[in-house]
Amino acid sequence: MPEYHIVASTSELDDEGQIHVNINGIDILLCKHAGQYYAIDYYCNHAFLPMEGGNMQHGLITCPYHGAEFSLADGSAQAAPAWEALASYPVQVTDDVITVVIT
Repeated sequence: MPEYHIVASTSELDDEGQIHVNINGIDILLCKHAGQYYAIDYYCNHAFLPMEGGNMQHGLITCPYHGAEFSLADGSAQAAPAWEALASYPVQVTDDVITVVIT
């Protein structure tokens, strides 16, 4: 059964903004890119460094440390040095409340 967790309000996340949230011990990077909200693993799986601060373009986020690229929509690895996907989590926005779904 999916669990919905309130993580932020829409006013807390500017366009192209990023916020680190923790849900039940899971570190997640909440992002707003091109008007859409996304939630992916906070740490890059290449070297376990934070994805926060990574450049977002064309639906991708680039790790600020080694340049690995991941899809914001599904976490899939798009460029080396990472080859495995990041976990991604469904996001819902109701009124100004952002929730992330943990299954």
